[in-house]
Amino acid sequence: MPEPHTIYLAGELFSIKHLAGNAALADHLSLLSGGRFRCVLPQDLPPAGPRAIRDQDLRALLSCDAAIFHYDGLELDSGTVVEYLFAKFADLPAVLLRTDFRHAGDQQEGDPWNLMTSFYPRTERVWLDGMGLYRDGLRERPAPADAAVVAIQRVALEVCIALDKVLALPPLLPRDIGPAVYDWLALMPGFDNLPAAREEAAWLYREKVAKGLL
Repeated sequence: MPEPHTIYLAGELFSIKHLAGNAALADHLSLLSGGRFRCVLPQDLPPAGPRAIRDQDLRALLSCDAAIFHYDGLELDSGTVVEYLFAKFADLPAVLLRTDFRHAGDQQEGDPWNLMTSFYPRTERVWLDGMGLYRDGLRERPAPADAAVVAIQRVALEVCIALDKVLALPPLLPRDIGPAVYDWLALMPGFDNLPAAREEAAWLYREKVAKGLL
């Protein structure tokens, strides 16, 4: 059996609803994919100070095969946007997931968020009506907790489909500049222990090439 794809789950992680929702989505993605997707949750990384949190999150993101970004709210979470753009610099396959039914941002038609985070290649978008999914779940299972499980399962199914699509897309990063780009991704954030970070980035680039991701 092939190794599972590692998937980074980025989003707001400031309350129990964010933390529990992220964990539940991870569990259902693993279950519905038959173990093909193994999620990496930034909330499970060791507690640390602000700079160390940023560094370990970016390095965990870079280590993964693909990433999911929760794009909810009238204003997108700024940290999530930073991580998404970092992923795009690294040419990581990405899924933008929104279960907020509100249409926000500055696009009259199209994505319900700021246009500056739209139109990047090797990205799939999943926009679902979370309230509608929950109410559908209540019709199937009247207990609220059970209805929430039904809703999460349906979100996870759509995300699995999107992950399969985006992972099948060919890479964009040219091989002749790939090592230099990944070296820059270690230099640009100003990681602590820079020699180790550069060595890690070089190794990750080779691993992604070997997997056919780059």
